[in-house]
Amino acid sequence: MPDPARAKRLAKRISTLVASAIEYEIKDPRLAGVTITDAKVTNDLHDATLYYTVLGRSLDEEPDYEGAAAGLEKAKGVLRTRVGASLGVRFTPTLAFARDTVPDTAHHMEALLAKARAADEDLARVREGAKHAGEADPYRVVGEDEAIGDAEDKGGADTLDN
Repeated sequence: MPDPARAKRLAKRISTLVASAIEYEIKDPRLAGVTITDAKVTNDLHDATLYYTVLGRSLDEEPDYEGAAAGLEKAKGVLRTRVGASLGVRFTPTLAFARDTVPDTAHHMEALLAKARAADEDLARVREGAKHAGEADPYRVVGEDEAIGDAEDKGGADTLDN
């Protein structure tokens, strides 16, 4: 019977083991900026998907996603052996690596929010000196309504009699 809580615990342990192995044991320069962000293990504990992101060397430099994917694919066997030795489970899960796009999506959302803030500031600047179209007080005053109503009654009665 599948146990989702056990799968979550195993996923956390696998992500920790793989992250430390990438940092300390694997000497591939393509994996220098790779960070494991999340892991998912199927309920039958046979397959594990590890999500990774790649940090650029500088803010202007684009991270090497293809190189990191190739490096992870090459190190997959060593990482699975390390995971199997450390976990102590009957079946060592197969490892699959998927690029985590959450940081890219978050940067895109931040850019959209900044654009919306700038548009709001521009609208506030335009609105500062603006005046309403029409009269300053477009609503009728109660005293005026009675006067208008009386004038219409008198004028309306004259036209009906003629």
